[in-house]
Amino acid sequence: MTSARDILSTYVHFRHDDRADEVPVSAAFWSELASGQREELNQGRLMTAFAFSEPWSSWERHPAGEELVMLISGSARVVLDEPGGKREVELYTPGAYLLVPRNVWHTAKTSIQTTMLFLTPGAGTELRAVES
Repeated sequence: MTSARDILSTYVHFRHDDRADEVPVSAAFWSELASGQREELNQGRLMTAFAFSEPWSSWERHPAGEELVMLISGSARVVLDEPGGKREVELYTPGAYLLVPRNVWHTAKTSIQTTMLFLTPGAGTELRAVES
C-alpha cells in the first residue's frame, strides 16, 4: 500500500492465513455478501465502517461468530434480538464497543451523524428488513 485508504469506501479482509486484502465497496456489496456471492470473504474477518444518521433499515446476524461493533463518532443504540427479548446497548463515547453474540439479530438506531467500525466474521451474514 502506497497511500492511506478510507475504511468507509475500502474494507479490509483479514484472512485466516494472516494476510489482509483490500475490498473496494460498491452499492451492492452487502446484498452480494448476504446472498453468498462473495465467497472469497467466507474465511477470516471483515473490517468495515459505516456512517449513518438515521436508524438502519435492516437487521443482520452473523452465524459464523461474534461481531465487534465500535463507535467512532456520534452515538447509537444497538438493538439485539436475543432469545429472552430485545436488549438495547447505548454507545455514546468514541471507542465504546459491543461484542454482538454469534447468530443474534441486531440493528442500530440514531438520529445524529454517527460512524461505527465493525469487525465481522465473513461467512454467512444474513439480512432482513426492519419491521415498521
